[in-house]
Amino acid sequence: MNRTSLLMAVSATVLALSAPALGQAPGAPAPARAKVLRYLTPADIDPSRLIPAPPADGSDVNKAELAELHRLTAGRTIDRFTQAQWDDEHEDWTMYAPTLGWKFDMATLPATAEVVAAVTDNASLAATAGKNKFTRKRPWAVDASIPTCDPDDKPLTSYPSGHATLGYSLGMTLAVLIPEKAPDLMARADDYAYSREICGSHYPSDTRASQALAAAFVTAMLKNPDFQAKLAAAHAELRAAKIAN
Repeated sequence: MNRTSLLMAVSATVLALSAPALGQAPGAPAPARAKVLRYLTPADIDPSRLIPAPPADGSDVNKAELAELHRLTAGRTIDRFTQAQWDDEHEDWTMYAPTLGWKFDMATLPATAEVVAAVTDNASLAATAGKNKFTRKRPWAVDASIPTCDPDDKPLTSYPSGHATLGYSLGMTLAVLIPEKAPDLMARADDYAYSREICGSHYPSDTRASQALAAAFVTAMLKNPDFQAKLAAAHAELRAAKIAN
């Protein structure tokens, strides 16, 4: 595919992600886009081989984690809880906008948006596979005195964290694209995952599993020649926008 055709394809992809469906009423939410596995095989996100089973309910480890969540939620400051709530409501690329600056906007970075969409889809599918495999109870489903930002979450979806899986996988990918900002990106990934504990929505072992899961499938993606080409295009775009060196 020549450069012109590639740019047209990328632009069409971004428009498909952002434009409302024909006949959709003004102001109505766009229909959900079906997530598909990209640059990976099902084995690359298989939770049974990538992460261990979570601690059992009632085990000493589980009791210790509940005690830690009680400590965190009781001692959280207003500012840190506000940050955790913001993170809870922004399960997408905007989690990294404060780290990378106002120019980091998928509306103006189509090649980067394509990479981000691929990672986002894979993260969602990988986390969902883990949740379905392990059906771990949320902390508040085990101990009703644990407060949560998400009382409407399904109770058997604790392990791994979907937010943290996305945060780590995007952070790792962006660190490849913008290596000079890798420390800041990974610090943000850690803080974003920590917000899930501050919210009382996940155990520490949930977020650790998310990090391991993300590292495994991002490593597999980075080995894919087609994805490598998309990364090269995104890096060139980020350099042109002066977001990357």
